[in-house]
Amino acid sequence: MKLHVRRATLGPFETNCYVVRPEGHAGCWIIDAGFEPQALLDAAAALEPSGAVPVEAIIITHAHADHIAGLAEVKAAHPDAPVLIHRAEADWLADPVKNLSAMTGMPVVAPAADRLLDGGETLSLGPTAWRVLNTPGHSPGGITLYCEAAGLAFSGDALFAGSIGRTDFPGSDFRTLERSIRQNLYTLPDATRILPGHGPATTIGQERQSNPFVSG
Repeated sequence: MKLHVRRATLGPFETNCYVVRPEGHAGCWIIDAGFEPQALLDAAAALEPSGAVPVEAIIITHAHADHIAGLAEVKAAHPDAPVLIHRAEADWLADPVKNLSAMTGMPVVAPAADRLLDGGETLSLGPTAWRVLNTPGHSPGGITLYCEAAGLAFSGDALFAGSIGRTDFPGSDFRTLERSIRQNLYTLPDATRILPGHGPATTIGQERQSNPFVSG
C-alpha cells in the first residue's frame, strides 16, 4: 500500500503535523495542526498540483496547544473537513488551562470537534483502514493512528525516536504511558514505521530494542 505523506514541522515547539493520502485516492487527512500552519496547508495543496485535494478529516492525536494552535486556521481553509479527537480531551480544545497554552502566555481556543473517538475504531481513508489505538499517558486522550497494510503509525506524543512523551504535565502519568506503549505499540510488527509528533521517524523494532525509557 503506497501512501503519500508530507510533514510540516510547525511553531516554537517544532511540532510534526502531517498530510496523508493513499496512492490513487483523491482525498487526504490532516493529522494535528500546530502553530502557524500555512506550511501544513501548503503541504496538502502540494499533493495535487493540478487542483485542490479534498481534506476528508482533521484528526488530532491529543489536545496540547502545540498540536491544536493552528486548528482554527486549518478548519477555516477546509470548513467541510470534520475534526476528530478522543472524547477524553474534547473540552481541552477551548480550554487554555487544560491544553496548556495558558502557561505560555499564548492562550489557544480551538474549534469544537465534529466527532469524538473512544479508541478501537477503524477509520477509512480511501482504500486504507486505520485503527485508532488508545495511547494515553502523555495526556488522557492520546491516540495513535495505525495502518497495518502500509506498516505505518502516527504516534502523536506517545513514542519518539529514543524517547517518549513528557509525563510531568497535568493529566500525564508515566505508568499509563508505559502501559500504552507496551500493550498498544510494542505489540505492532517490528517493521512498523512510527511518525511521531516531534523529532525524526523511527520503527517499533528500533524502539523496542533500544528506547531508554520503555524497554521491550
